[in-house]
Amino acid sequence: MSNRLKNEQSPYLLQHAHNPVDWYPWGDEAFERAKAENKPVIVSIGYAACHWCHVMERESFEDKTVAAYMNEHFICIKVDREEHPDVDHLYMDAVQAISGSGGWPLNAFVTPERIPFYGGTYFPPGPAYNRPSWSQVLQRMNEIWHQQPGEIKTQTTQMVQFLKQTAQTSMSSDKTADWNMDSCRKMVENLLQMADTEQGGFGRAPKFPGTMAISFLLEHYHFTKHEPSLKQALLSLDKMLEGGIYDQLGGGFARYATDNEWLIPHFEKMLYDNALLIVSLADAYALTKENRYKKIIEETVAFADRELWNGVGGYFSALDADSEGVEGKYYTWTWTEWVDALGGNDEVVAAYFGVSEEGNWEETNILSVVSTDETLAARFLLPLEEIQNRIASAKTKLFEFRKSKIRPATDDKTLLSWNALMNLALTKAGQVLENDVYKQKATAHMQWLLQTFVTPSGDLLHTWKDGIARISANLDDYAYLIQALLQLASVTGELRWIPEAKNWCDYVLTHFQHESGNFFYFTSDLQKDIPIRKLDLYDGATPSGNAVMAHNLLWLGLCTENHSWLEQSHFMMRQTVSTAMRYPYSFGNWCILAQRYTKDPKTVVCIGVKAGIHAAVLREYFTPNCYLIETVEENFEIPVLRDKYFQGENYIFVCTRQACLAPYKEPEAVLPLIRG
Repeated sequence: MSNRLKNEQSPYLLQHAHNPVDWYPWGDEAFERAKAENKPVIVSIGYAACHWCHVMERESFEDKTVAAYMNEHFICIKVDREEHPDVDHLYMDAVQAISGSGGWPLNAFVTPERIPFYGGTYFPPGPAYNRPSWSQVLQRMNEIWHQQPGEIKTQTTQMVQFLKQTAQTSMSSDKTADWNMDSCRKMVENLLQMADTEQGGFGRAPKFPGTMAISFLLEHYHFTKHEPSLKQALLSLDKMLEGGIYDQLGGGFARYATDNEWLIPHFEKMLYDNALLIVSLADAYALTKENRYKKIIEETVAFADRELWNGVGGYFSALDADSEGVEGKYYTWTWTEWVDALGGNDEVVAAYFGVSEEGNWEETNILSVVSTDETLAARFLLPLEEIQNRIASAKTKLFEFRKSKIRPATDDKTLLSWNALMNLALTKAGQVLENDVYKQKATAHMQWLLQTFVTPSGDLLHTWKDGIARISANLDDYAYLIQALLQLASVTGELRWIPEAKNWCDYVLTHFQHESGNFFYFTSDLQKDIPIRKLDLYDGATPSGNAVMAHNLLWLGLCTENHSWLEQSHFMMRQTVSTAMRYPYSFGNWCILAQRYTKDPKTVVCIGVKAGIHAAVLREYFTPNCYLIETVEENFEIPVLRDKYFQGENYIFVCTRQACLAPYKEPEAVLPLIRG
C-alpha cells in the first residue's frame, strides 16, 4: 500500500509514503477536497532526522485502525519542515500559543482556509506523560468540528488576530532606541547571566550550540578586551569539542546535547549546525591561533565532504539520529564492540574517551574526551608521544570498525539556505586557516548554487534533489546567499560576486519588504499559499533572516554607496537594540550588528598591482567591522572603487559611511584604523 507521498522528493515524506494514512503533500489539492467535503485538515510536520517523528509514525500512523479514522474524518497533510519552513513557522506559532510549547512532530488541526484551531506535538498511542492519546485527540477534534462550529469560528478568528499581531510585535516594540557601547556591555552582561560558567553554553539542558551568542562574545572581547566574554565563548566551544555532541571519531556536531555536560547528544547531524560552528570556531582561531580550533574546523569540513556531499556540487541536509530503529546506535559502543574494534581493551584509550564496561549512557558508551594527553602520560608513566600515538591508532581502528555498522539514513535533499551557510563556513575557514583549497571549494560550490537554484524568470528556489529544484525560496535563502556572495568576494578577491549580491538584494527589497519599508517578511509577495505572512527578528537554530539582511544592506550600502540601504540597515538595528539588550541570546546577530556600528563600519579598498599582497596581509587580522575589497585596476561597476585607481600606484583606502580617508601606501599603516 502506498499514498500520494510516493511521488515526493523529501526523504521525510517518502518515509511516510507507505503509511495506511491517506497523506497529501502540502498544496491546494488537499484543501480543495477539505472544502468540498467539509472536513478539518491535519497538518503533520516533521523532518527526516527527527527521532520522535519516527516514534509517532510507528505508534500511530502505521496503525491501520488509527489511520482509518484519520482518513474517514480528516484530510491529512504531511509537511517536511525543512522543505516548507514558512508552513512550519506559521503552525508552530499557533501550537505554541495553544499548548505553551512546541517541537516536532508538530500536529496542527486547521480549517480548509488553512487557519489552525488546535494543535500539539507528540501524542502517544495511549494516554501518557500527562497527554491524551492521539486517538482521543482525533475523536475530540472531530466532535468539535461537527458539533461546535461556533467555537471553531471563534478560535480561528482569535488565532488570525494573534498570528497577525505576532508578525508585527517584535518589529514595532522598540521604535528607534538610542544605543552605544554601554548598550553592548549591557547585552554582554545579560548574556553572561545566562552562562553556565562550569560546563559552557547558556542555560540548562537541553543545550544548543548558541553559535551567534559565542561569536558576539568573541567580537566583544576583540573590541574591548573583556576577559569574561572570551572565557565564556572559549569554554563553550571547548566543552562541545570534548563532549559527545562532537563526533570524536568522524568529526561533525550533533544538533544539541540533552545534558548539561554536552555528553549525551540528540544524535542527528544537521548541515546548518556544522556550518555555523565552523564560523564560530574560525572566529576563535582568528583571535587565539589555538591549534585545537584549527583541527576541529578541518575535521568538520572533512565530515561534511565525506558524509553530506551530494556528489554534483552541493551538500545534503542531515544524517538521522537513529539507525536500526535505535537512537544513537551507530555512534555508541557496547563493551563487546569496543573490545572487538581494538582487539582487546586499551586502558589508556578507555581512560581518554571515558569508556567502561558498564557504559555511560543506557549501558553503552558515548565517546568524549575526559582526560588530557598529559594527564594520561603522568597516570600511566608513559611518554606523551606514545599516549598520542595510541589514541590516534585507536581512533583509526574504531572509525574503521564503525563503518561495518548500519549507518543512519541521509536526508538527501539539498537546501539553498543551509548550503549558503556552508559556503560562508568554507570561505571563513579558508581565510583564517589560509587554506586555498577551501576557498576554491567555496567558489565552485557557489557557482553550482547559482546554476541550480536560479529560475529562468529570475528568482530562487529553495530545495533540490535528483536534478530538480522546486519550492519558492524564502527570506533565509536570499539573505544567506547574499551574505555568502559578499564574503566570497571579500575573501577571494573575485569582485564578480558583489554585483550578483546586489541583484538579489534588489529582489528582496522588491518582494519581501514589509509595508513599513524597513523589515522583511519570511515569504515573498508572489507566494499565495500562506494565509498570514510572518516576520521574524530573532535567531533560532539558524540566524534571523532580517538580521542577516541588515548586515547585507550595511556592506552592500558601503560598496555601492547607496545611502538608502545604509539608512535602512541603521534603522533596523536601532529598532531592535532594546530587545537585543533584554534577550541577547535570541538576538545574537542584532547584538553583533549593534556592536559593529559602535566601531564605525568601514570598507577597505586595496587597489593597484600589489592589491592582492596588501589584502593578504590585512586578512591575517581579525577585523569584523570592516569589509575588504581588492582590485588591480579601476572597476566602474562597484561605486566604492571609482576614482581610486592611479597608474603605477598602490593605495589602500579606508572608507566610512560618510567619506573615504586619505589613502595609505602600506597595510600596516591602516591597521590602527580598522582593528577597532
